[in-house]
Amino acid sequence: MLPDNFELAFPWMLWLLPLPILVYFILPPLRMKSEALYFPGFKKAAEYTGDKPRKSAMVKRRNFFNWLVLLAIWTLLIAALSSPQLVGKPELKVKTARNFLITADISFSMATKDWALDGKKVRRWDAVKNLMHDFITERKGDRMGLVFFATNSYVQAPFTPDLQTVDQLLEEADVGMAGQMTNIGKAINMGISLFKEDTIKTKVMLLLTDGVDGGTDILPLDGAEMAKRDSVIIYTIGIGEPGKSGSGLDEKTLQQIAEITGGKYFRAKDSDALKQVYEEVNKLEPIEFKETENRPVTLLYMYPLGTALGLALVASFLSVVFNLLMKLKK
Repeated sequence: MLPDNFELAFPWMLWLLPLPILVYFILPPLRMKSEALYFPGFKKAAEYTGDKPRKSAMVKRRNFFNWLVLLAIWTLLIAALSSPQLVGKPELKVKTARNFLITADISFSMATKDWALDGKKVRRWDAVKNLMHDFITERKGDRMGLVFFATNSYVQAPFTPDLQTVDQLLEEADVGMAGQMTNIGKAINMGISLFKEDTIKTKVMLLLTDGVDGGTDILPLDGAEMAKRDSVIIYTIGIGEPGKSGSGLDEKTLQQIAEITGGKYFRAKDSDALKQVYEEVNKLEPIEFKETENRPVTLLYMYPLGTALGLALVASFLSVVFNLLMKLKK
């Protein structure tokens, strides 16, 4: 009994099964000329019987076994040509629909130990990074990238659907790798240039910082205007609390950046608040991806094809052996 997931890719090939029978009845038999010996009294025998000699031919006929083997081989070949296969259950394959860029501040102020993680005092960067791991792995369907900034900005991970690699590259980053100061404008500009190099139109940037812009090249609001022209939405996250020791958070600028680009500003004063921010971002930017149906297929054509070839070889071998035996008997 065939399994429920058994299918024929080309079932119309089965219409060729009766073809040998049609050929047998439609085409004339193969006639082969053969030499004949006249015996001395042939003409007298013909005159005596009244039969008139005529030209004839030998019609070769196969025995039942030969016909059975040929029909079996033909059936197996048709079965192979119909491409039998086992089709698995449909799987949903994720197709990327958006570029999501995380732009994170790794200036020296992110080394301040004023956040708690699992009951222990940790650096702001360690707490941010710990929660960011979960955020990245949940963004299946997005192509993600990483930009880190302080005095300078650099691309840690270009856009890729391989979130495991992005997560690993995040783990390798640490405070101070990009300098001491906080250059928000330059970081936004770096993100915009990364978006321009890609063809996907939906562009979202998540900007995290705990400081005040100290750059002179590109002002944060100028960078926001450039992002707006390129249809980049920026969600800003302020780390820490304004006015507290070790925090120079410029909430007003972050709010303006978000407002200009059509995003939203959040403030995360601790790990719990940051976790809620990530959940809110997931609601504002739900994972949107196109699902393409992928049905795993296991091809089976090689089994009837191999059986047909094996049967042909066995039949040929038996035919040769039979002919040899007949000759030996003679």
